[in-house]
Amino acid sequence: MNTDPIADYLTRIRNAVKANHRVVEIPASNLKKEMTKILFDQGYILSYKFDDSTVQGTIKIALKYNKETKESVIKKIQRISTPGLRKYAGANEMPRVLNGLGIAIVSTSKGVITGKQAQRENVGGELLCYVY
Repeated sequence: MNTDPIADYLTRIRNAVKANHRVVEIPASNLKKEMTKILFDQGYILSYKFDDSTVQGTIKIALKYNKETKESVIKKIQRISTPGLRKYAGANEMPRVLNGLGIAIVSTSKGVITGKQAQRENVGGELLCYVY
């Protein structure tokens, strides 16, 4: 029983990056699938695959590395809102991550979207994590 599945998702990615793994496998949920799609769309991961062969299913994420320096594209991936202390932001108070170079992943009434997209759509929500 995992009390914070999003923190587990982020930690698995963080650990795989530190160990220079090419692929990381994570137990699936709808929220994690949406977060994975955002990471792919924003260019932080190379590819992903949803495997629904088991009851819960898994997400296989191929991590992205810089060709010259062999460094991961993901420098930091940080959980913001926790089960013990939820963090919310309105549309006009969305944080700028690394002065606009990073992204904030936000859970809104319109689904899981980036902070910039939430500002454009004028909707607030729960700040799930920062990625840069």
